[in-house]
Amino acid sequence: MSEGHHHAREKSPSELRTMALEALLVERGLISTDAVDAVVEQFQNEIGPRRGARMVARAWVDPAYRERLLADGTAAAAEMGYGGAEGERLVCVANTPDTHNAIVCTLCSCYPWPVLGVPPVWYKSPPYRARMVREPRVVLREFGLELPEATAIRIWDSSAEVRYIVLPMRPDGTEHLDEEGLADLVTRDCMVGVAVPQVTEGVAA
Repeated sequence: MSEGHHHAREKSPSELRTMALEALLVERGLISTDAVDAVVEQFQNEIGPRRGARMVARAWVDPAYRERLLADGTAAAAEMGYGGAEGERLVCVANTPDTHNAIVCTLCSCYPWPVLGVPPVWYKSPPYRARMVREPRVVLREFGLELPEATAIRIWDSSAEVRYIVLPMRPDGTEHLDEEGLADLVTRDCMVGVAVPQVTEGVAA
């Protein structure tokens, strides 16, 4: 138990370099901590997840790309210009009417940065990491996702070797939307598996 706890608190060399560089820049007055927070927030909520959302939307409109994405997520991401550290082996798992997929990293917080951005705080929290494996249906309900009892829930454990992304099902009522419009429906949480894409009345109209 103590080993796992210690591992969870360890910083990678790249994280340590980033922290040191940030501290130095702030100390010298070159950037403010607010500016750093703003960039991190943008990458966490906009830039990063937007990449994954574009991949999902492409898979919804292009059956051949969907096949390539499910066969080799890393190559399918590279095809769209996405890749790099923390995304060397990306596996995409598709939701179906019978099966819902969700992602967790039970050991620490492995996450596909190149296509989802910075992991949210809850993803790294010990309660999520432990409970998502033990009682996924309850945890998903706490996120506001109520799944039918007949729907099987499959949990994928990310690691340093393999990182996962969920391909959600395309919502009904989106036949008129183009690829960009479809990408707007796909949130980070949909690609982690704690939510599903929602169509607002305005979009469906």
